Amino acid sequence: MFDNLSDRLDSVFKKLKGHGTLNEANIEEGLKQVRMALLEADVNYKVAKKVISDIKARAIGQEVMQSLTPAQQVIKIVNEEFTRMMGSEHQDLNLDGKTLGSIMLVGLQGSGKTTTAGKLSRHLRKQGRKPFLVPVDVYRPAAIDQLKKIGKQLEVPVFDSSTDMKPLKICQDAQLAAREQGCDTLILDTAGRLHMDEELMAELEGIKKGVNPSEILLVADAMTGQDAVNIAGSFDKRLDLNGFILTKMDGDARGGAALSIKAVTGKPLKFIGVGEKSTALEPFHPDRMASRILGMGDTLSFIEKAQDAVDQKEAKAIEKKLRANAFTLEDFRNQMKSVRKMGSIKDLLGMLPGMNKKQLKGLNISDKEFVRIEAIINSMTPQERDQHAIIKASRKKRIALGSGTSVQEVNKLLKSYTQSMKMIKKFNKGGMRSLKGMLPF
Repeated sequence: MFDNLSDRLDSVFKKLKGHGTLNEANIEEGLKQVRMALLEADVNYKVAKKVISDIKARAIGQEVMQSLTPAQQVIKIVNEEFTRMMGSEHQDLNLDGKTLGSIMLVGLQGSGKTTTAGKLSRHLRKQGRKPFLVPVDVYRPAAIDQLKKIGKQLEVPVFDSSTDMKPLKICQDAQLAAREQGCDTLILDTAGRLHMDEELMAELEGIKKGVNPSEILLVADAMTGQDAVNIAGSFDKRLDLNGFILTKMDGDARGGAALSIKAVTGKPLKFIGVGEKSTALEPFHPDRMASRILGMGDTLSFIEKAQDAVDQKEAKAIEKKLRANAFTLEDFRNQMKSVRKMGSIKDLLGMLPGMNKKQLKGLNISDKEFVRIEAIINSMTPQERDQHAIIKASRKKRIALGSGTSVQEVNKLLKSYTQSMKMIKKFNKGGMRSLKGMLPF
């Protein structure tokens, strides 16, 4: 996400740095390019005009002109103004102090409400809450079945609604059922339409009045750009929304909706969907996103993903094995699974400060490589995983055949593993200078 905007801004800032000292003309030319980059990213015209005006007011003044590093100071101002444009700080769900909170998800058909309901239930459970999924879309039987299936996969209870029930009745009965099952947060997956209509709004207004939800969140497709922002405004006028969730952000290289939605509606973007997995829902942090857009990385999100994916007891056990030089291929495979839970390797590297966008594009890191490595290790016997030295020619052929790979690929994995173990042994003795050769690709 934001790849196009990041690339454009990177070239603008390189030119500014090339000037050394800056004058008003340099800054105005640079900001003109930033404005064009924002418009190409499908940012609302008025929002782009306002943010450039705010940046210019700060950039053409003592804050930059008297700085020893004027170009860096301009980048700092752009970062701060982008953060302010997107809402300054993360706005969490307001569920505190309620024995039974409720989140009402609204939006047009196809925006991803049902899958988002499942992702949100997982997020809430991580925070110690007990969610209860409620299928309210009685016009699309598949939506009820889909949410029941998601609930079963995530082991989250789902209210047993049906197409012959009234939406408001479903929500009210679900409140009673949630209390009986010891749940504390309803997630209402309401019906959508292909377009805005009075019947849809009237139904949603009725649910709002009858249930009095803690949060009403619009789920919108980020790839529709400014249409998503316009839809947000229409829903907000009728329902007084508490915020938004933008789905399919991983497929949107422009990101105009995420940049504009807070400035246009005054309501915060609370979450972004970045993939199909149940883990692919991220709390939206304006400051972190601004840093990511400007190529400064997002270390905090990286750490949070790692903490979510890695079991702390397991991490300590692995650390002991590494120190004792007893890290087996079985351990190697398990650690790889943890890394894959965190998301795309390229996306993860993009969160690290100092990672150049062009360098990332040049890296040939395929997530399929990890699948291949896992298949090779899975084809080994427990003894082979524990004692890699016994894997000779005949065993390599059997492993390659069982994993659908070649002997060369088995050799490559074993070579990478043994090199890694040698490097770790050196490190344990007190001096690893390079990580080169540690990764199996």
